[in-house]
Amino acid sequence: MKRFITIAGNIGAGKTTLANLLSQKFKLTLHDEKFAENPYLTDFYADMKRWSFHSQIFFLSQNFKAHLAIQQSSSSCLKDRSIYEDSEVFAANLHKRGLMSDRDYDCYTEIYQTMLAALQYPDLFVYLRASVPILNRRIQQRNRDFEKNIEPEYLKQMNDGYEKFISRMQNHTNVLIVQTDQFNIFEDKQKLDQIYHKIETICFQQTHLVLD
Repeated sequence: MKRFITIAGNIGAGKTTLANLLSQKFKLTLHDEKFAENPYLTDFYADMKRWSFHSQIFFLSQNFKAHLAIQQSSSSCLKDRSIYEDSEVFAANLHKRGLMSDRDYDCYTEIYQTMLAALQYPDLFVYLRASVPILNRRIQQRNRDFEKNIEPEYLKQMNDGYEKFISRMQNHTNVLIVQTDQFNIFEDKQKLDQIYHKIETICFQQTHLVLD
């Protein structure tokens, strides 16, 4: 049976690493995040208020195309970050912080709401939860120049947005929450096997789990 799984989580949560492992384990076609391809990203991190709308529209359009491709595919697929997060977490937080104007946010939201009519929810959201100190440490370790100046307060507000977002998603589809602060994906094989097992078990069941 065809499956559609999405990996969700804040910047530095470990989405890409887990997505690669899951795609191999379950033989899923991986649709990765078009992060490096965003032509506005460096400008955005240098001046968020000036470039927030441009950067978010790029991610929205790319994730919309990927979501439609997954729906039309005959094979099981995995998406690294969803279109829902683009709007309900990232764009919403930028607007809340005054980094996206009311006019731009209203335009962005109208586009997003129009897109939603064509979308089906994934069969499973795997949400990687991490605290701000852990996120900040991972961001510094991967040493991307444009991420070095991300403020802890920004990450905290993003975490708050993710908690509200995941709570809403639990009303629509399956959600597996994975606590990642103490989880080294390359060393903790036992916990990784637990994740594999729970995904196999709940992928098409309306079950909401927290993995400690």
